[in-house]
Amino acid sequence: MDLKLLTLLVEIIDAGNLSEAARRLKVSRANVSYHLSRLEQSVGLQLVRRTTRRIEPTEIGLRLYEHGRSIQNELLAAQESISTLGQSLQGRVRLSVPSGYGHLVMSDWLIDFKRLYPGIVLDVTFENRIEDLMRNEVDIAIRVMSEPPQNLVARKMGIVRYVACATPAYAQAHGLPAEPDDLRSTPLITAVAGRQLRFSAYLAEERHEVLLLEPTLISKSFIFLRQAILAGLGVGLVPDYVVQEDLRSGRLITSLDTWRISIFGTNMYMLYMPNPHHTRAISTFIDFVLEKTRSDVTGSSPVIHSGISTT
Repeated sequence: MDLKLLTLLVEIIDAGNLSEAARRLKVSRANVSYHLSRLEQSVGLQLVRRTTRRIEPTEIGLRLYEHGRSIQNELLAAQESISTLGQSLQGRVRLSVPSGYGHLVMSDWLIDFKRLYPGIVLDVTFENRIEDLMRNEVDIAIRVMSEPPQNLVARKMGIVRYVACATPAYAQAHGLPAEPDDLRSTPLITAVAGRQLRFSAYLAEERHEVLLLEPTLISKSFIFLRQAILAGLGVGLVPDYVVQEDLRSGRLITSLDTWRISIFGTNMYMLYMPNPHHTRAISTFIDFVLEKTRSDVTGSSPVIHSGISTT
């Protein structure tokens, strides 16, 4: 099999369509289509399904893609080993982190990493999409979810903990929810996709309640949500790290403390594509972040109550 054609298949699937692949390779779309047809003819099977906007790999196309990606990564690792021989560690790490968790928790970690490894380029985006990882736009993604995708490597970083919180003045004027069902009549401040929030709460092994709630203030920015909670606009349902200093100082108080609250999921994961030959830069970064999470869980950091928190 022609290695160049196999590499072309990887570029096409990563790009998502022939036009984008042609742009990245700086050739014509017709050229890409011609060489893809040659590869399919040599294999004797269809490798991708074409639609008006995207292409999707067939089963055999996905298998060839995985082999091609592994070959590319091995070559990249070999080149990196040669280029960094006798030098400080170099390379590039493309990272995607949730906006709130990234800004409020991981920023300090990333700065520490950059100080330790100035030769490594860190390319960080603050967002929540997994698709970027699948399209080879990032190397590593940090995400909160109940169960990670089966086709990705998932390294568990910790347990997500949410709190229900409000200002003492709000609590005195309006009271705080004593049971999850009280949230139905409470002005809620939280992050949610759409109008309704799927709220789950667990009381040891005794009770499990699931509610559909309609918050009165919604945002993907946990920094803004914190400001709204401190302004006394209602009860916040947010990750503990967002308001931890406010809880310590007494600016905010919590309720439903005996319940374990789940909104987007209960686990924080580091996700990346299966690959036995990561570059030294990526492998070093993975080890660095996992060590940070271990030290935080064991109590060296004030950020976490019972593990790593959420988006």
